[in-house]
Amino acid sequence: MKRMLMSVAAVAMLALPLGATEIGDMTDAERQAFRAEVRQYLLDNPEVLMEAIGVLEQRQAEEEAAAQEVAVAENAPALFNSSFDHVGGNLDGDVVIVEFVDYRCSFCRRAHPEVAELIETDGNIRIITKEFPILGEQSVLASRFAIATSIALGGEAYELVRDGLMAMRSDVTELALARLADDLSLDSEAIFAAMDDPLVQTTIDANYALGQRMGITGTPSFVFGDQLVQGYVPLSNMQDIVAIIRDTAG
Repeated sequence: MKRMLMSVAAVAMLALPLGATEIGDMTDAERQAFRAEVRQYLLDNPEVLMEAIGVLEQRQAEEEAAAQEVAVAENAPALFNSSFDHVGGNLDGDVVIVEFVDYRCSFCRRAHPEVAELIETDGNIRIITKEFPILGEQSVLASRFAIATSIALGGEAYELVRDGLMAMRSDVTELALARLADDLSLDSEAIFAAMDDPLVQTTIDANYALGQRMGITGTPSFVFGDQLVQGYVPLSNMQDIVAIIRDTAG
């Protein structure tokens, strides 16, 4: 709103009395008359304010998109080529999606089956999962367990655990995690042992640093091509974004 009012004021400067190039050049009487004239004009033409707001919002959206493109480009190696993160879907896919997740995040849980459906039905998308536990100790424990699963048992086991953690509604405790591994017929002892691997914390720390550089403040957050999108994105919108990326590339 402050920027919008400044824009309106800039337009209003065109109405300055002849010979006055700045408000400071006016006499007190001219300044008072100018303010009254601007006020009356806006009261008579309130649609000008709505038009100015629309222009400002469009300009801000364009500036934000441009800034996001720069942030993605500057952090491309960490986003797309990190050796720490799980890569799924079609490894040779023509579209790459990066998702920052927290297993305790309700919107991550909501997005999870829709992301899975997108990957499965499209068949030509590479998906990179960034463990980004920001909602407390249980989130951190869940991510450590997931990363340790990948280290100890590989990518397929990681995906099973990831799906299980997204579906988990109980508190995340070591007992609950052991039960999850047993339910999935995975070696829980091997996973817990791998949680002491320095790579577990290195992975989380690298993703925290990446998120800070990119201004990511919540989950889920996605990178579609060269655009950062923070927050839940419905399946239909994700499909539209993927189609636009392909049209642009083609």
